[in-house]
Amino acid sequence: MAAGLRLERVTPDNVDAAIALKVRPEQERFVSPVVKSLAEAYVHPETAWPRLIFDGEELVGFVMAFFDIRFDPDNPDDRPRSGLWRLNIADGRQGRGYGRFAVEAVCEEIRERGQSRVTVTWAEGEGGPEEFYLRLGFRRTGEMSGDQVVGELDLDRA
Repeated sequence: MAAGLRLERVTPDNVDAAIALKVRPEQERFVSPVVKSLAEAYVHPETAWPRLIFDGEELVGFVMAFFDIRFDPDNPDDRPRSGLWRLNIADGRQGRGYGRFAVEAVCEEIRERGQSRVTVTWAEGEGGPEEFYLRLGFRRTGEMSGDQVVGELDLDRA
């Protein structure tokens, strides 16, 4: 992994490249395309944090975090959460540390916002992202968000 890794905002100059970013075909059932994530970020500007992952000048992925949302807004006991909403690493670029870099960057942003827990959800299935998140220290909470598993990382222990 090169030292030139960085996150960049989505801009008019890079939005077409962002939309063109694709994961491996067998992973498409586990993550929404970047274009859907950008649409969701547009309608949730107060909570969405979309970023592109670059290695030098090469676009290698997309990450989107969320801040202070409730999974069940009708449940007053559901505490606000922050975490990882989407992670798309380009086909042919996986296994190089880009996903880990993106998750660590989201964790740092959440720390800077004064929080100590990071939430993520994932769809279960062979070839899915569960093992990746578990290797990074996330633990299942026992909750579900729709049909997705809820995982959490305690930043005070990470």
